[in-house]
Amino acid sequence: MNQHPHAFLALFIVVAVAFPVVLLCVAQLWFRFFQPAKPSLDKNSVYECGVEPTGDSWIQFKAHYYLYAILFLIFDVEVLFLLPFAVAFTGLTAGALITMLVFILLLGEGLVWAWHRGHLEWK
Repeated sequence: MNQHPHAFLALFIVVAVAFPVVLLCVAQLWFRFFQPAKPSLDKNSVYECGVEPTGDSWIQFKAHYYLYAILFLIFDVEVLFLLPFAVAFTGLTAGALITMLVFILLLGEGLVWAWHRGHLEWK
């Protein structure tokens, strides 16, 4: 039997799309027929660890915390990019070395910028 070279890929895509759609349809039917809505005051009330909620729920965080987390993620992901380079260091060409040096230079520049702006100081 002579199959088309992309038949397996097409079948894979069809199954990958159909599987979650079928599961969502089954969940919707289950919800509609076996779990009818029964709203009440207790179900619609706010639940917060068994304690009646008091005060305002709005808490404003400082943007400094988010910036600190983003900087951590940037320099943490840097390690993921440097690890394959370090493993294959002896087998790479000079172009790969220059590319990695530019990458490290840009990350170092970002570190100096964040340090100069005071974003690395915990207040």
